[in-house]
Amino acid sequence: MVMATDNIWQMLTDNVGTVVTVLSAIAAVIGALASRAETRKQRQLRTEQLRQTIDSSSLDWGSAAIDTMARAAMLARTRHLHGNEGSFQSAKAATLVNLTALIDRGRMFFPNLDEQKKGTEKDGAYRGSRPPILDAIVWVHCEISALTRDGGPTGDNSADFIDDCRRLVVSELQAHLDPRRLNQVVGRYDGQTRTHQKQAIERAQSLRQLLLTRRPGVSIDNSNRHPEQPETVQ
Repeated sequence: MVMATDNIWQMLTDNVGTVVTVLSAIAAVIGALASRAETRKQRQLRTEQLRQTIDSSSLDWGSAAIDTMARAAMLARTRHLHGNEGSFQSAKAATLVNLTALIDRGRMFFPNLDEQKKGTEKDGAYRGSRPPILDAIVWVHCEISALTRDGGPTGDNSADFIDDCRRLVVSELQAHLDPRRLNQVVGRYDGQTRTHQKQAIERAQSLRQLLLTRRPGVSIDNSNRHPEQPETVQ
């Protein structure tokens, strides 16, 4: 037994370099595995922090959109109460500026769909089709653009249309921020289920057709007009 132990010790002594190399390799593997696990945790943490930052910014944008659309509806309801045309046009212009800014700011969070299939000649952010959440704001912009102090659809009629668009924005924003979505760690618009996305697109198109019926002369992305349809006066 003593001889066997001596032999083992002698073998280790004679091959000390090899032993050190093997032990170093084992330590390196263990260290690499530990480092990899820690790196994965850090990556997941950074991704979650990024998701929270994006969601927070999206919520800020959404809050501004909801507020602006509510003000647009009130402008429509009270259009005839402005003391003069100048006052009305000033309020209208301010609303249009806010809506325009919201549409382009929204592109940071809700990029166009099918950008490889439509509008490839345009600047990058404008290729493809707008997502429904931005379509709804565009429809409100068109409605306010056509709004007059007198004439055309009633103020309440215009406001009701704007409120319908606002509800679509609220629904889409809620879907975008829904923490129950598990299909992507970083929540983005394209992460919505195809069924939900299809329903939202159909709703946006329905509002678009209603807008074209209400405002036959309106310009929407140089799309087809319906000039033969008169405005609905209520």
